[in-house]
Amino acid sequence: MSKIYYKSLEEIELIRESSMLVSKTLAEVAKVIKAGMTTIQLDKLAYEFISDHGAIPAFLNYNGFPYSLCISPNEQVVHGFPGEYVIQEGDLISVDCGVIKNNYFGDSAYTFPIGEIDTEKQKLLTVTQRCLELGIEKAVVGMRTGDIGFAVQQYAEANGFGIVRELVGHGVGVKLHEKPEVPNYGKRGAGPKLEEGMVIAIEPMINAGVAGVKFHNDGWTVTSKDNKPSAHFEHTVAIKKGKADVLSTFSIIEEVLQ
Repeated sequence: MSKIYYKSLEEIELIRESSMLVSKTLAEVAKVIKAGMTTIQLDKLAYEFISDHGAIPAFLNYNGFPYSLCISPNEQVVHGFPGEYVIQEGDLISVDCGVIKNNYFGDSAYTFPIGEIDTEKQKLLTVTQRCLELGIEKAVVGMRTGDIGFAVQQYAEANGFGIVRELVGHGVGVKLHEKPEVPNYGKRGAGPKLEEGMVIAIEPMINAGVAGVKFHNDGWTVTSKDNKPSAHFEHTVAIKKGKADVLSTFSIIEEVLQ
């Protein structure tokens, strides 16, 4: 899909339904995630929950990806394979989820702290989530993708963190990845113009150390170059006048975690 696909109000409501199911799936993960679990246990839970709600895991078999969730501990940035990794106290576990329901996609990600985490990891979570909020503030009619990227980059770098450049946000809804690309860095006033009917996934990927990443031989796993922790938060957002319409939510996840 080389051109931007503009969605009708009805389509946006279907994307909202899919996005809310993603949020509910991440809330189910929040209920059980703890030290001593394996990441494959979380993947099986998500598969069953999504299937029970009449939807399909969007990541499963996407370009050959063999799981329902991307689960990325600590220095893994994104696209981590669920497996026999045993979650440890003090870990950061990034969980990225997508679903297809009624032929429309939703996409969201949340990084979970496991038990007590150190102050650097806590700052990384706080800053990355704030970067997402600042990006969303710019996701309104008349702005450009560069305005979103600039807002994310400026805040992350002001806090001493590295912005992953090799991976970006994207349009979403009819396909999992659509135009336009939504980088987490950029110049104000640059990039495609944001217009009513566009739906995008904004997803800051922020490293505690250097910005650089390593791509692994499995063709999926991405880690920070210096093996310092990374965090990832993502929302599906409809472009509106004045204020973005966020179609996914963290509130139900955070209620569980309190």
